Amino acid sequence: MAIKVKDAQASATKFVQRAQAAAPQYTAGVQGAGQTWQSNTAASNDAYVQGVTAAANAGRFAAGVNKAGGAKYSQAAASKGAQRYPQGVANAGPSWQAGVQPYLTTIANLTLPPRGPAGSPANIQRVQVIAAALRAQKVGA
Repeated sequence: MAIKVKDAQASATKFVQRAQAAAPQYTAGVQGAGQTWQSNTAASNDAYVQGVTAAANAGRFAAGVNKAGGAKYSQAAASKGAQRYPQGVANAGPSWQAGVQPYLTTIANLTLPPRGPAGSPANIQRVQVIAAALRAQKVGA
């Protein structure tokens, strides 16, 4: 005997309607859950590494990208992305500032070698000083 299931369109409509109506429950559920998320997520690091490694070795990342295709990416970025980007950036402003500040401080505290004429290897040395300092800031060296 066949199992009776709803068609995909009706299920998708119900999924969207129920999710939109559940915003208050979502908000209530995530408030105060940060420490639990942090502890559980950090504890799952080994499983994450194993899963990502297995997926990479099996070529699943590229397979997923190819299955979705460029058209899906463009459509989603143009519709959802364009709507969400401005508010997302506005919300992220303080975090971005806090994240970039150590790097700006690192650059501000550098003393660069003298500038050479255009095309001089001395100019690349200036870039190397900045690159090494920013890398050291990132990795905590």
